[in-house]
Amino acid sequence: MKKMLLIGLMAATLTVSAQTDQRIYDIIDAVSTDRIEKDITTLANFGTRHTLSDTVSNTRGIGAARRWIKSEFEKTSTACNNCLEVIYQKDLVKKGANKRIVKDVEVVNVLAIQRGTKYPNRFIIMSGDIDSRVSDPNNFTDDAPGANDNASGMAGTLEAARVLSKYTFDNSIIYMGLSGEEQGLFGGGGVAGYAKDQGWEVIGIFNNDMIGNITGVDGITSSTDFRIFSEPVPPTETEQQRQARRFYGGEVDGISRQLARYVHKNTKTYMPEMNPMLIYRLDRFGRGGHHRPFNDAGFPGIRIMEAHENYTQQHQDIRVEDGIAYGDVLEHVNFGYATKLTAVNAINLASLAWAPPAPKEVKIGGIVEPSAKFQWSKVDGAKSYKIYWRDTTSPTWDYSRNVGDVTEFVLDGIVIDNYFFGVSSVGEDGFESPVVFPNGIFR
Repeated sequence: MKKMLLIGLMAATLTVSAQTDQRIYDIIDAVSTDRIEKDITTLANFGTRHTLSDTVSNTRGIGAARRWIKSEFEKTSTACNNCLEVIYQKDLVKKGANKRIVKDVEVVNVLAIQRGTKYPNRFIIMSGDIDSRVSDPNNFTDDAPGANDNASGMAGTLEAARVLSKYTFDNSIIYMGLSGEEQGLFGGGGVAGYAKDQGWEVIGIFNNDMIGNITGVDGITSSTDFRIFSEPVPPTETEQQRQARRFYGGEVDGISRQLARYVHKNTKTYMPEMNPMLIYRLDRFGRGGHHRPFNDAGFPGIRIMEAHENYTQQHQDIRVEDGIAYGDVLEHVNFGYATKLTAVNAINLASLAWAPPAPKEVKIGGIVEPSAKFQWSKVDGAKSYKIYWRDTTSPTWDYSRNVGDVTEFVLDGIVIDNYFFGVSSVGEDGFESPVVFPNGIFR
């Protein structure tokens, strides 16, 4: 009988549709392809945005680009009654810091902060990279339009700010343009250090790096596939945490992986036409992105990007060779696709910004028992809690149960050995925190 009840419960959790909020659909509809195309074009027309390029000109180089980005954020802020704090964050990087820093350079990032009304010190971040490059990473004079890499991600970040600035949120959102990515992830490192110094609680960072290409070198064309890269566990974990994983599991359940699953689930709920691909890797093989410095600091962070890359259009001198047109130029960007991935970011920023904090402590028990039992810390602003579970080989949380406004619960008939579990908090409007994998034992 218990087995039949369990099967019925699990089937119900699969067939009942997730609660949805009309505001999320409104956000999707508000993202403008025309504005994104205009912004990508403007950024590409600065000629080069190399981190070491001209900072004096008003029409060429990274200085002109970052001033324009700041002015766009300020226009958005004016339109929302100064709801954004627009600032520069900067660090001096000395010549010789690595082989790509051939002269002293001030790495300048642009931040637009939309403060939350209830948790102003909790931040969800969307970033794009300002800088670009050609084949030689030290060539800071030749044209490097960087239309896809990464004017697309930067334009998406500007557009997300325009759309979401029309709403108020419990948590804070930061829209961010980062420099120094191509020279060694210096911009992200600077902001991650700044966040630590300011005592920010970072819910997560969405690093958008190339969101405008739909045809890959493999010949596949898709305007619905996109990848979500996430590391398995934080590099800052303690030896005690590592030892616990050996006995209790959690090899693929770190904070960044839970953030990736959140984006996957929320996208499937509100944008089912899209195909989010969970990639169990920090980044592309042997390559890096601006979420990594945040991961290094112990913050959850993921990379959201196109699924089908074309390497002839990345980090290339503009040329035609053997009939192949090389270069990261405007004609290779699919603006409609960039619009879709901008909407993916916007709805997940909003959902997290409207959600209560996640439980800090989640304990699990049920060793050699016929049931799994849980205990978690109470969360301010949570109206209920949801227990998730999945097969140990499943990449996604496949089953769930909202258990109400309690801090303990027993799932009868579910053997702890056969599943992985987690708990999220749920707010009054149904928005959820990321799932928290158990971090203690409930005896």
